[in-house]
This record gives sequence, structure tokens and C-alpha cells, in this order.
Amino acid sequence: MVVQRGDLACCVRCAGPTAGDRLARRAVLKAAVHPPPAAPAGPSAAPRLPVLTGTVLTGTVLDTSPQVVTFLGRDGEQRVALAPDTTVWRGRPGDATALAAGDSVLIRLRPGLRGVAGRIWANAGRVTGLIVASGRDGLLVDAGRTSRRQVVVIPPQATGRLQVRFPRLEPGYLLDVIGLRHPGYLEARVPATAQPAYRAGPGASPVRARTPVPDSITGAAIWHEPACDADAAGVRYPALDPETACQEHPLPRSPCPQLPFLSVGSLLRIRNDCTTASCVWPVSGCAATAPVFCDRCVTCGTSPRGRVASLPMAGFVAMGGDLERGCFNATVSLGQPS
Repeated sequence: MVVQRGDLACCVRCAGPTAGDRLARRAVLKAAVHPPPAAPAGPSAAPRLPVLTGTVLTGTVLDTSPQVVTFLGRDGEQRVALAPDTTVWRGRPGDATALAAGDSVLIRLRPGLRGVAGRIWANAGRVTGLIVASGRDGLLVDAGRTSRRQVVVIPPQATGRLQVRFPRLEPGYLLDVIGLRHPGYLEARVPATAQPAYRAGPGASPVRARTPVPDSITGAAIWHEPACDADAAGVRYPALDPETACQEHPLPRSPCPQLPFLSVGSLLRIRNDCTTASCVWPVSGCAATAPVFCDRCVTCGTSPRGRVASLPMAGFVAMGGDLERGCFNATVSLGQPS
């Protein structure tokens, strides 16, 4: 779990007739979510997001009120104030009354007000990949060789909305959905894109000609749930060096614009074309399923076809992206950014 450091600009003390119960619940949650840490193996600390400090916080909700959210993060117990127009996404838009103790939250603070929440996402998750099995209990999705297969459950109230964009919920077709993360499965709520018209059957990858590496490429930047600290501090890129086989079992690719090959550790400057936010990220792994979704992002205008990077969810939010939208229009500068 990655948490940005920084003291809160303001704190609101919350008290009430159930203060004793709240303290007891906090102690239980602390013990369950954050057991005593083991001694570090070396002098280096866990990596931090390469974004502006204090813009995004993550943690587990301990208590909520109409004015403040108390949560447990990596740096201990913290509080953020809620403004009247602070919005909460917990499967659908709402307010702070949607939050509950134990929810995993990602909080984007208001610019210039480090202690005040602007947007909050609770229990957000995403599954992107190839449907390999389906049944009455849900879908089994192959998200790549280095990712575990994911179970997706579609509740009745979300079925209509999802099938408008993903009409073929059967093996052999691609899926990209956003919803609520539960232990062992994702409860799908909204489609992240539209289902490609083709079936992801066997097919050869296109041969890439040797061409000069461009200064920049444009397309869609998406987000993923990071698997570890290193993954949370870097960006996944769709085209790693050929000898890595993209660290994944490659899926057949649609006719999408080709990207130049890069290595793990390469630096990319990613710019959110909708907000102009820009940040340098190291490549930490491969976005193996990105090339088969030859789609466009329409967060602001219409991007060229193709997914050019997959950011960890906290970094995506820190750069101005909204998780429920699934993408933002992006420009990626290749090579050694200045």
C-alpha cells in the first residue's frame, strides 16, 4: 500500500456518544490490516510515487462523519476534512455516507488544501484481460501470465449497462471493467471501454520494422491495481524488449499502431493532456493486455488509437485521472526525459 507523506493542513476532532466503540474498532482494524512490520532488509526505504508529495493518500477507513474521514495508512492514523462538495465513488457516485469502516480508500486532496479531500474512491478495482470461462456465478478472466486469473461477478443492476459496451460475455472475448474489489473477486459496475468486435483467437503478432524512436507518442493512459511496491512506483509499458516476451504470454494483437520497444528501467515522461499534469516514471513492467484494446480515450477530445501506458491507480489519480473513467488522453515522451 503506497501512501504519500505530508502533514495534514487541518485536523477535525470527532467525538460522540460511541467514542469508546470507535476506539475499539480502530484497534481491531489496525491489528488486522497492519500487523507489526518486519525489520527492513536493507537501508533503502520502499519506493514512493514519483508525483507531487501530499496530493494523494491511501489507507483503510477507521471512522467517518459528515465533516471528516479517519483512516489508517502507512504513516499511521490520519484525518482529512470533507467539504460540502466532496464526492465519493463506491461503485457509483455518492457522498461520505457511502463510506464504511474497513473500506480501502484512495483520496485526492484539493489543490492548495492538503487537509481537505476533493475526491474519494472506495474499494475500487479493475480487471482487464481475456474471458476464459463463464457461468452463473461469474466470469474467469486471464489478465496475463504474471497476474493471477481474476473472478468477475456482474450484479443484476449493472448487467444492462455493461452489456451495452460488452455484449459478448463468453470465453474468447476481451473484458475491461471497473468495480468494487472484494476478497477473491471484483464486482463489476462500469465498463472501462468498449469490447473489440473481434474474438481474441490465435493469430500472429505483426513484424515490427526497424524505425527511429519517435520523440513522443499519444494515446490513452489507463490504470491498474499494483501488485507490489515496485509496481506502484513505476509504469507498465505495452512493448518491452522482444527477449522478455513482454514478461507475459502475448495475446493476439489487433491492428493497433506499433510502439517502439523499451527496457525495464527506461524513463518516460507522461503528460495528462486533459489537465497538463506531467511526471517522469520508470518502466517497471509490461502492460501485456494493452495492445489488444485498440481503443481511444475520450476524457477530453478524442485520443489516437492505442494504449500507451498503464499507471498504478494512485499515480493515475495524482495526475488528475478519475478511476471510474478508466483513462485519460496522454502524451508519452520517450528516451531520457529532460
